[in-house]
Amino acid sequence: MEWLNVLIQGSLLGGLYALFAIGLSLSFGIMRLVNIAHGDLIVLCAYVALIVVQGTGLDPVSSLIIVLPVMFVAGYLLQRGLLNFTLEGGLLPPLLVTFGISVIIQNALLLGFGAYTHRLQQGAIETQSLVLPGDIAIGVYPVIIFAVAVLSIAGLQLLFFKTKIGRAFRAASDDADTAELMGINKRHLFALAMAIAMIFTALAAVLFAIRTNFDPASGPTRLILAFEAVIIGGLGSMWGTLIGGMILGIAQAVGAALSPTWQILAGHLAFLVILIILPSGLFPRTRD
Repeated sequence: MEWLNVLIQGSLLGGLYALFAIGLSLSFGIMRLVNIAHGDLIVLCAYVALIVVQGTGLDPVSSLIIVLPVMFVAGYLLQRGLLNFTLEGGLLPPLLVTFGISVIIQNALLLGFGAYTHRLQQGAIETQSLVLPGDIAIGVYPVIIFAVAVLSIAGLQLLFFKTKIGRAFRAASDDADTAELMGINKRHLFALAMAIAMIFTALAAVLFAIRTNFDPASGPTRLILAFEAVIIGGLGSMWGTLIGGMILGIAQAVGAALSPTWQILAGHLAFLVILIILPSGLFPRTRD
C-alpha cells in the first residue's frame, strides 16, 4: 500500500506540472516559439494574483476573475507587439528575446517585492484530505489541481477540433504562410494563441502559489518542469503533456520515498531516460 500511495501522490503532483506545461506546449505547438520566459511568466502571474488578493480582499481562487482577463490581454499584447517580430528568423531570435524577458521579469519582481517568499492562502481546503481503502490519505487540493488539469486539456481539445478558431490554429501550426494565403491573419492568430496560453499560465500560477511558496527566482524551476513534461509527452500532444507531467511527478515521488535528496534528481533522470529511448516523446504529433 505504501508504494500505491507513492504512485497516487506522484500522479496528482503531475497534474500541477501538466498545468505548468500547457502554455509552453501551446506556444511551441502553434507558433514554434520556445518561450524561455515561461517559468517567469508563471511567477509573474502569481504576483499579479498576490496584488489582487491584497488589494481587493478576494481569496486566491476568486482573484482569477481579475487575473485571467489581465493576463489574457498581457499575453496578446506581448505576442502582437514583440514576439511576432522574432518568428521569421528561426528559433534563435525568440530564444534570445524571451531570455531577455525572463531577466527583466525576475529583476522587476526583485525590485518591487524583494527576495522574500510569498504564498497565497486559500483556507481549510489546503489541508483537507480524503481517506481511500487501505488507509491511503490523499489531499483534496491536489485532487482539485489534477481535475483542473484534465478539464483544461479536454477544453483545449474541444477548442482545437470542434471550433472554427481551432481549425485556424491547426492550419497555422502546420503551415502559417499557406494559412495566411487562405485569409487567416497569422499575427492576430498567434497573439490570440499566446493570450489563451497566458490564461492557463495564470491558472497554473494561482494554484501553484496556493500550494507552495514562491519568490522572484522561482521561474527557472517551473520552466524546467514544464519543458520536461512537454518533451516527455511529445511536442504537440496535449494529453501527452498530462502523461509527461504524471511521469515526472511519479518519478519524484518514488525518488523522495527512497531518499529525500533524490526527489528532484529522480524526475530529471526519468526525463533523460525517456529522451534517450524515445527522442520524440511518448505521443509526438504526426503530420499527414
